[in-house]
Amino acid sequence: MSQREPVGEARRWHPNGTLASLRITTGDDHRLLAEFEWTEAGERIRGHDAVGLDLSGVDLTGVNLSEGWFTDAKLVGARLVEADLYRSDAQGADFSGSDLSRASLVRANLDGAVLRGAVLDGADLVKASLCEVDASGVSLRGARLMGASLLDVDLRGADLAYAVLRENSFKVTLDRATRVEGLSGTVFGPVRVVGPEGVREVGGAELEEWVGIRGGGIQVRRGRRDAARG
Repeated sequence: MSQREPVGEARRWHPNGTLASLRITTGDDHRLLAEFEWTEAGERIRGHDAVGLDLSGVDLTGVNLSEGWFTDAKLVGARLVEADLYRSDAQGADFSGSDLSRASLVRANLDGAVLRGAVLDGADLVKASLCEVDASGVSLRGARLMGASLLDVDLRGADLAYAVLRENSFKVTLDRATRVEGLSGTVFGPVRVVGPEGVREVGGAELEEWVGIRGGGIQVRRGRRDAARG
């Protein structure tokens, strides 16, 4: 078995039923990759430092990983359903194909991360930072993105249906496969739209119309991010 595939997540529980510790091992030698510990109240004791680790395929469903360090970690195909990643640093992390449905990523740093094909349906990304992110094919159905910064984010083929925006920096790349029905809120554009005719910049009323004819309803603000464009 490849040493890059997690083979075990040994869990220990407090008497009250809350998670006490989680040990992740990998490889034929069951080498310890990471160990996390929590109090009975769910507060972190130690761990959550997974910088540069390959945790591909790991199951962290519902685990409190708030303020953890996942910089440059590899979490390809990982299961993080309803996990708490509040204020976590996942800069450069690879979440390709992972399931983060209903996860909390409030104020998380996802700059340079890879979310290609990941599922973040119903996830909370309020005030998260996404700069230079490959999120092509990502599913963000019903996700809360209010106040998040999306700068140079590739959303080609992404599903943004019923996601909620509010005062977002929204310098993203879209295409005709990007789903936006039910998308609502306010953004600062412009965006880049890729089509048969090439790449063009779309902002203001034109962006509102582009989203509108596809079933969404957003308002494009002109303010601190666009004023310099003249």
